[in-house]
Formats: sequence, C-alpha cells, structure tokens
Amino acid sequence: MLTERLSTDMSQSVKKITGLVAATFTPLSEDGEINLSVIAPYIDYLVDKQGVKCVFVNGTTGEGCSLTVDERKQLAAAWCHHGKGKLEQVIVHVGCLSLKDSQELAHHAASIGANGISVISPSYFKPMNADALRLFIKEVSASAPGLPMYYYHLPGLTGVTLEAADVLDGIEKVIPSFQGVKYSGMDLRDLGQCVSYSQPRNWSVLYGVDEQLLAALVLGVDGAVGRWPAVIDVLNVTEATVPHYTYNYLGRMVKQIISAFDNGNHSQARTLQFKFMEIITFARSLGFDVSVNKQVMSEVSGLPLGPPRLPLLPCLVSKAQAIAQKIRDFSQGH
Repeated sequence: MLTERLSTDMSQSVKKITGLVAATFTPLSEDGEINLSVIAPYIDYLVDKQGVKCVFVNGTTGEGCSLTVDERKQLAAAWCHHGKGKLEQVIVHVGCLSLKDSQELAHHAASIGANGISVISPSYFKPMNADALRLFIKEVSASAPGLPMYYYHLPGLTGVTLEAADVLDGIEKVIPSFQGVKYSGMDLRDLGQCVSYSQPRNWSVLYGVDEQLLAALVLGVDGAVGRWPAVIDVLNVTEATVPHYTYNYLGRMVKQIISAFDNGNHSQARTLQFKFMEIITFARSLGFDVSVNKQVMSEVSGLPLGPPRLPLLPCLVSKAQAIAQKIRDFSQGH
C-alpha cells in the first residue's frame, strides 16, 4: 500500500533520535513576556556544558500550554535559527486543546526547518479511545506531512489513561510520517510493548521518567527526554507527577549512566542511577515543581530564565539554591 511505502521511506530517511534530549524551559522577562535573547546562550550551555544536542521545545517544561500560539511560533523559530550548526535535532511540541491551533503550529514548524513535531493528547475533551487519539494525531500531522511525528504520552498530566502501545498499534497505516513516542508514564509494561512494536519499524522511543532511566534502558529505549520524577498517590491509586527537567543541568551525569550501561558496566550504571535518585529525592523534599526547576536551572547555568507564568508561582530562591548546591557537590565529586 502507498501509506506503508511512505512510512518505510520516512523511516529510512529520517535520522533516528538517540541519547539525551533536553526539554527546554521558556525564558520569560520579569514582566512575563518571552525573552528570546536567552535562546542563543541557552543552546551554547546545553551543547558545551551538558553535551546535549537535541531539544524538545514548547513542551511541559517550556510551559507550552500556558503560551499563546504566536509566542510558541516565536520560540520555535528562535530555537531552529540559533540551533543551526549546533543542535542535531529540534523537535517542536505542537499539541493544543484546539485541533486548529495544533495544525497551525505544525505547519509553522515545517516552515522554519524543525526536525520533527510532537503532539500530546487533548486533555479537556479527552479522546474516548485509541482510534480517536490516532485520528487527532493524523489530522495534525497532515499539516506538516514531511516532518516526523512523535506522540507525547503523558498520562499523569493529561488524565488520558489510554495505553501508548494501543495508540501505536497500526498508527503507521494512517500516519506515514509517524516516527516514535516520547513516553513519560510510569508503566514499564506498556513502555516495553512500545519498544517491541517500534524496533522493527526503526522508530525512536524516548523515555521521560528520570529516576527509572536505567530500567528503561534495559527495555531498549533509544534515548531520554529529561523531565519528570513521577510519584504515586496511594490514597487515590492514580499516577501523579511532579515536574522535573534534569537533563538541562545534569545532562553529563545522565550520559555517564547511559555510557556505563552501553559498555556493560551495569554496576557503575546502578551506582550513578542511585546517586541521581538521591539528588531527586532531596529536591522533592523541598517541593520540586516546575517553578523550582526553572529557578534551579537559572542558578546552575547562570541563564536568566525568569519566573514561570501564572497560575504557576515563583519559588523561593533559597529552595533552588539548596538544590543547586547539592548538584554542585555531586559534580565536584565526579
């Protein structure tokens, strides 16, 4: 079939995403406007200091759903422009509650030279089943048919409990440009099924729960998008999440975990993973939400990322400084 041939051609021509992907913060001025002047030095910091050359723009870390369509366009264009010759991949998240807004952002991403687009499930009017979500992704992809499409699976925030493996099942038949999934859920069984389905198709499976990275590597994920330490709400028996975006400032440490695993040094990989968990646990004890993380990134990198946008509230600087010091203490020992 034509769609199968197009899907095969896309898989053969697209550079597969592997390794670390930084989910980027959105720099804001003190009066709450986007601050594009920070993007160029931000890229230099990621590449030179953290060894990260792939970015995921306007996602959860970037407060994408709190930005206007025009702001998201400006940010995506700045990352693509300043990333030329420095970044290997700029993946732009285009998911919105409105299909039309998502399509507009997808079309724009194609026009500015993005390397791919990603879509999260709508979360107000939720898709009733996997077929409905696949159809939504298909309609967004149709606005940028030449760009690789990645499904962004984040059940902890969207409240959409469909299994990602069910969404992926047969998706290449309706979306020839589909190239993988950014998996930010806790279900390792579902993740494993995604890997099993994706490997023969040469798709990328990128994992987004930092403290479970080593387990995900064992299952065969291709890379990691730093963002969340997830926690379980035992009272409601539902997945909850606490924002966390460590690959922006702990990228080199995570690369050490991946390198140790790839080289068969599983003992070293475990030791590093446990240390990583220690940092996350300490940070969580201080309230490790997106506001704190953004301030931590500013403290560690020196970049003026500014405050979050309402309804998120700025964090106490003392919290961010304590976490930043913990990170520095670890870095000095390694």
